[in-house]
Parts: sequence; structure tokens; C-alpha cells
Amino acid sequence: MGNWVVNHWFSVLFLVAWLGLNVFLFVHAFLSFEKATKYYYTRQILGFYRSTLRKQLDHNLAFHKLVGYMICLHTAIHIIAHLFNLERYSRSRQATDGSLASILSNLPHQENYSWLNPIQSPNTTVVYVTFTSIAGLTGVIITVALVLMVTSAMEFIRRSYFEVFWYTHHIFIIYFIGLGIHGLGGIVWGQTEESMAENHPHKCAEFFDKWDDPASYCKPPQFEGLPAESWKWILAPGILYIFERILRFYRSQQKVVITKVVMHPSKVLELQMHKHGFSMEVGQYIFVNCPSISSLERHPFTLTSAPEEDFSIHIRAVGDWTENLIRTFEQQYSPVPRIQVDGPFGTVSEDVFQYEVAVLVGAGIGVTPFASILKSIWYKFQHTDHNLKTQKIYFYWICREMGAFAWFNDLLASLEQEMEELGKVGFLNYRLFLTGWDSNFAGHAALNFDKANDILTGLKQKTFFGRPMWDNEFSTIATAHPKLAVGVFLCGPQTLAKSLSKCCHQYSSLDPRKVQFYFNKENF
Repeated sequence: MGNWVVNHWFSVLFLVAWLGLNVFLFVHAFLSFEKATKYYYTRQILGFYRSTLRKQLDHNLAFHKLVGYMICLHTAIHIIAHLFNLERYSRSRQATDGSLASILSNLPHQENYSWLNPIQSPNTTVVYVTFTSIAGLTGVIITVALVLMVTSAMEFIRRSYFEVFWYTHHIFIIYFIGLGIHGLGGIVWGQTEESMAENHPHKCAEFFDKWDDPASYCKPPQFEGLPAESWKWILAPGILYIFERILRFYRSQQKVVITKVVMHPSKVLELQMHKHGFSMEVGQYIFVNCPSISSLERHPFTLTSAPEEDFSIHIRAVGDWTENLIRTFEQQYSPVPRIQVDGPFGTVSEDVFQYEVAVLVGAGIGVTPFASILKSIWYKFQHTDHNLKTQKIYFYWICREMGAFAWFNDLLASLEQEMEELGKVGFLNYRLFLTGWDSNFAGHAALNFDKANDILTGLKQKTFFGRPMWDNEFSTIATAHPKLAVGVFLCGPQTLAKSLSKCCHQYSSLDPRKVQFYFNKENF
């Protein structure tokens, strides 16, 4: 039973992982290649692909974690099975009762025979075999690597010590190399085909005491190590991964020109950049590397620009790397640091214009993908885009700090003016919510509530104090659009995601011809 577990459970695991990684890495590399080479005729293929598998790919991080959990589970099963086998090997080597296990362990070590039992003497310990065999030593190495990767990937470490997570997670290179050579030691043995013909277990196992009798038709069995199999499961995704890394490295080396640097309140840095051949869609993100800070670290940032303009990002100080980057750009007398950009890469926000009604919810700096969408809407109205399918947008921005609203104040003011001039005041319904304030300011805002513009943002839309009442909001939207599909897009914390997902399910009609809410969350 132990051998069956070793040979089959891990194979099933790697079959699942291999298929998943092949699909994901192929698509990721293919999309990257399409962006890099600008072969526009492939967009038809990509459109078909996105319409069929896009929702599944948006859960790639969940799939990645699931594969990780399955690897941990089956690694434990694999190790336990080997420990049981080694214990049986040890007992068989020390046995003197003339049992079948004892005789198999003591088969003569000659040219035509191979040791079935890796414990080759009664004094050999399991620990010695573990650290002196290829299978044992690589098993220890990849197990330690797996433990380090899993423990450093916990949410607390990812958020508080991202560099620890980043560097430790790249031990996967050692893990897969060790996994590829793990089976070369041949610690799991099987009877050779020639020996099976002469000494089939069903016929000769009961007559093991007569194997040495020349008159017996049963000959002593011969065994050989089973061939390594794990490399077959990691070869294809490994090649695809290397191909993608080479492509991403090539793209990141292309020159990026920083055209404008803006420091916003609440320690937010805006970088406006230009890169030859760069093409994007709304809501996409890029990986940014600053070699003067760290040559290896690449962090994802959502593009806040529209496809019709040079691309830009907003970076908030939330860790050592971002703080160092902002501090570098604040030093006015130092040369502008070199920035490397890889991307863009797709997110769920690309689908926003596929819905007739869209609900955009941003929490804090999570507003960035929706800034891209709102800017794109401004350009579409400027150029009278008749292909715009979206009829109504509800935009909710939830911030803890008052100064955060200044990040995109000008954008919202421009949209207000543009909607009024075009007679489409009802197209964009946006609401700003402030969750952190003092009683003095709240009182001041209440006294000035009747003024035309909000005293905090200067916009015509007044700022709300507190959090949205999502049940009321969804009920209002469902009543206003009783027969339309409503896309709900979130870039924010998991607690908010649970609330919105619950409301989408609760306020979607059982009748598919009536209002349906579709929840989408940004994942990086």
C-alpha cells in the first residue's frame, strides 16, 4: 500500500498541477506575446478565448493557492508512506525468522541481483539512508523549501514583510530542480519484466523457501529501481515559464521616459510615463522595477491612465520599497531614477464596458483601476464614441483620509462638466465616502451642507460620512434597472468583497430575463 501511495498519489497531484500550469502559463505568455509584437489580428482569437475562459483565469491566484495546498497535503502523504516503507525495510533487514521479507532483504548482491532493500545492513539507520541517498537528500531539501515557501506566504508576512515573501517564494526554483532529480535514486523498486516471467508473485511467492532449489521452476526474483517520472510533469510548464520570463525581461529592458512626477496628499506618488510601443486597456496593471532600490523586486501597480494617453500609475507608501521609491523621487536635486516596466497585464476591469450598467467600488488607493475607466469615458465622450455599450455607471469611492480625494479631484470635476455640457448628467452617479474624520470637521460640513459645492472636495457631489449601506444601494440599482445585467467591480479588501458578493447574489433575480448582478474583484 505504501508503494502505491508513493507511485500514484503524487502522480495524480502533478497531473492536476501540470494541466493547470500549462493552461495558465501558456495564456499568460500568449497574451504577453500579443502585446509585445502588436499583431492585431490575434485579437479575434483572444476575444474568443476571453469570452470562454476569462472568468476562470481571474481566479488564477485562488488556483495557485489551491495547488499549493494540494502539494502540501500530498507531500505529507508521500513522506508518511516513505517512512512506513523505511520502517518495514528496517524490520525486514533485522529479521532472522526466514520470512519472505527477510529473504528478499538478503538476496545476494551479485551482478545479476540488485538490492531490493535500501537498508543494506542491520546497523544502517533510516536517518543514514535519508541523508546519503539521492531520493532522501533531495526529499529533505525540497520539503524544507516547501515549508519556507508556505510559511512565508501567509498574509501577515506578505503584508508586513513583503521582501521576505518575495525572496523566499523564489526558492521554488530549488524546489522544482530537486523534484526533477528526486526519483533518480530509484528508492522505489519493482520486479523486472524478465523476472516476472520466471518468478511471478502469484505463482512463486508461497514457495520462496525453494527459490535456491535447482529443481524448482521458481527462480530468485530480480528487482530494479523504477524510472524517474517527476521531470515529465514539470518539463512543459518549466519551458513555458522560462520562455515567459525571457519575454518579460526583454520588455522590461525597453526604455521608459518619465514625463511628469506629481506628489499627492497622503504620501501618494504619481508617475506619468511614455514607452515606445506601449498599448493598454482600461484597468490593466504593470510590474515596476527600480534598479537603484532593488534589482530583483518587481511590484504590480494598476494603470490610472486611459488608453488614449501616455500611461501613469499612482503609488502609495505602504512598505519599505514604496517608501524608498517615493523618497527617491522627492529628492529634487538627484537624477531621476531609472524605471523598468513590464506589462501591461489584464484584469477583470477590462470587462467593464461589456455591461450596460457598471458599479465601481474602490477603497482607498483601490480607486486606481476605476480612474483609468473614468478617464477613458471622458475621452469617449470627447470623441463621440457610438460603440459605447454602457448606459450608466455607479462609482463609489471609500477613503479613510480626507486628503485622498485630491488624487483624482480634477478628473471628477472634468467629468461633471463634460456630462453637463453633453446633457448626460445621469450617466455617472458617483459617491464619495469618508470613514475617518473628527467631530469638529463633521459639524463644519453639516453647517455648510446647503452650499453648491462640497467643502471637502469642491465638487457638486457632497461627501458622505461613514460607509455605504449596500443593501439600500443594491436595492435602488435593481429597481432602476429591472431587466439589465449589472457588472459590479471591486478593488478593495476581502471583507468588502464578501459583502458585495453577498449583495450580488441576494439582489439578482431568479428570472434570468430580469436584473442580474455579476461580481468581479481585482486580484494581483
